[in-house]
Amino acid sequence: MKQVAPFVLGGVSVEPGTRATVNLPVARLYTHNAMTLPVQVVHGRKKGATLFVSAAVHGDEINGVEIIRRLLGQRVLGSLRGTLLAIPVVNPFGFIQRARYLPDRRDLNRSFPGTPKGSLAGRLAHLFMSEVASRSDFGVDLHTGSNFRSNLPQIRTSLDDPRAIELATAFGAPIIVPSELREGSLREAVAELGKPVLVYEGGEALYFNETVISVGLKGMVRLMRHIGMLPPGRKSHRADPVITDYTSWVRAGMSGIFARKVKLGALVRKNALLGVLSDPFGDDREEVRAPFSGVVIGELNLPLAHEGDALIHLAKVPDQDEAEEVLDEYASSLTDEDFGLER
Repeated sequence: MKQVAPFVLGGVSVEPGTRATVNLPVARLYTHNAMTLPVQVVHGRKKGATLFVSAAVHGDEINGVEIIRRLLGQRVLGSLRGTLLAIPVVNPFGFIQRARYLPDRRDLNRSFPGTPKGSLAGRLAHLFMSEVASRSDFGVDLHTGSNFRSNLPQIRTSLDDPRAIELATAFGAPIIVPSELREGSLREAVAELGKPVLVYEGGEALYFNETVISVGLKGMVRLMRHIGMLPPGRKSHRADPVITDYTSWVRAGMSGIFARKVKLGALVRKNALLGVLSDPFGDDREEVRAPFSGVVIGELNLPLAHEGDALIHLAKVPDQDEAEEVLDEYASSLTDEDFGLER
């Protein structure tokens, strides 16, 4: 067997069977302190794919940071084939400030593929693309909801890409959601390279959600087993995720205080009561009902709503009975002990 070569990143040579954290220079703060993009390289002893997993592209979306931390602690990585590039904090500026954006208020996830001569966001995006994405075969970008919104664990990808659907199914989140490529997003930039990339969404910004973290960690291990980077696990029956072809936010018809009546993952029928909007006196009142049958995949956590605000995110499902089976299985499988993972 041909010997595996070292993996070189940022001038650091990582030998097969070892790992190293490489700090890629980004820029200096005006305090003279250097800001870097930290990447942990886990380089297997045997040949295999190169996979990147990234989090905190939006600096306040921290569930993915914890998913990557736990993934790097898994003993099964000792059997890794290929190379894992783990970037838990892509936007260190926002992460430090507990903010979604960069200091100049630019959205890093609208700045890809970037340019070495552009804005700070453009330079950081270019560094990621040139040093990480361009050297990977696959990618997973981890996100959460934003602006007081929580998401049910879900994979967002293109339903027109059979390879992406295959990988999304292997990941095993309860639902796969169609997502168009947004200009300037990391997913669009990687797709332009002809490489499959998944976006995992779950939870709320600035808060850890143990369910979201558990599903994300298991999903990463499943995906790595599927593409041959990790040895096969114990075979067990698992229903395929629900694939929806349509989602829509149900919006407030009036300003008021929203009393939500459904939970994430709930199956609701058309015209089911989702919640009630009312003014502080209770004089004005409006029931919010489901415009179609589906699964609740997102919700507004803040009860204060203006007219037109997004309240409940619904996903249509092709088969309600099948969706119920998948969601029941998802709810009953949220223990790391059953999956043999370390926390």
